[in-house]
Amino acid sequence: MATLYRCSTPTDWLCPCGRVARALRKGDIHFHEVVVPQRRSRRDEVEALTGQRRVPVLGINGEAICDSHRIVENLAHRRSQSGSPG
Repeated sequence: MATLYRCSTPTDWLCPCGRVARALRKGDIHFHEVVVPQRRSRRDEVEALTGQRRVPVLGINGEAICDSHRIVENLAHRRSQSGSPG
């Protein structure tokens, strides 16, 4: 199971966090969403995982991946390694 730390934007079409959520759904990856506080100064959990306070962050298989572009690229690589269509 993956965990997506994301902003509070109410739709998956307006922000980088939504881009990651869409990629996870497209890849049929089950995930839990953690909506982090809007104020970066209150994102202690994200900082503990990554050393920084920006989202999105994806926790998957014991690895924390930052930045929507890197996350989506990583998910595409995982799909190609597993032979899943996508």
